[in-house]
Amino acid sequence: MLKKVAKNAERLRRHTRVRTKVSGTPERPRLNVFRSNAHIHVQIIDDVAGVTLCAASSVELKLAKGGNIEAAKTVGTEIAKRALKLNIKEVVFDRGGYLYHGRVQAVADAARAAGLVF
Repeated sequence: MLKKVAKNAERLRRHTRVRTKVSGTPERPRLNVFRSNAHIHVQIIDDVAGVTLCAASSVELKLAKGGNIEAAKTVGTEIAKRALKLNIKEVVFDRGGYLYHGRVQAVADAARAAGLVF
């Protein structure tokens, strides 16, 4: 239990460090990724107004296995579709303190393939 708490504290410290440089604007909002063991969640956020513009998750999409790379690809494609409906073409990517690897990378690649630019 203690190791798990320390691991998340380190991730939050990394996330804070990244957030000092990465901020979403109305012209180029922030694409934020959160992953748990069972699911993955993605939001597009305008930090100036403090508003979530759109979101997608493996829970909402009712994917059987929400914690794998295939689910991450599905969520990445869905967030790109929703963003393009709202006329959002360019975003800045916020990996949330996670390594750019595995599910986080799968979300990014799928969103790029579906039309988002970052």
